[in-house]
Amino acid sequence: MPKLISLYIQQVAIGFAIAAAFVAGLLYFDIAGLWRLVSGDSAGVLAVVMLWVSNGIVFAGVQFGIRVMLMTDGAQGPNAGSRLYDFAEPVLIKVEAREKRR
Repeated sequence: MPKLISLYIQQVAIGFAIAAAFVAGLLYFDIAGLWRLVSGDSAGVLAVVMLWVSNGIVFAGVQFGIRVMLMTDGAQGPNAGSRLYDFAEPVLIKVEAREKRR
């Protein structure tokens, strides 16, 4: 299996685990009465699964994005990977303030 695919699968698994902890926290602390809503309804399990999958997709994407952005090409130094360029020097322009007349 290519390294990128295995990295993606690993980060998606981590993202869905974080989402599971997040949804468990939402239910445990009864945020916005969520536990009472899902425990008192016959479709509560489906709602929890949908909440977990939706958050899992978001957290997995963020997790993979962070992991990819933290990858380096071996550059050294304090500005390694920095793409900041100075295209122009700032120029001071004198602007006269005119007094408002009433």
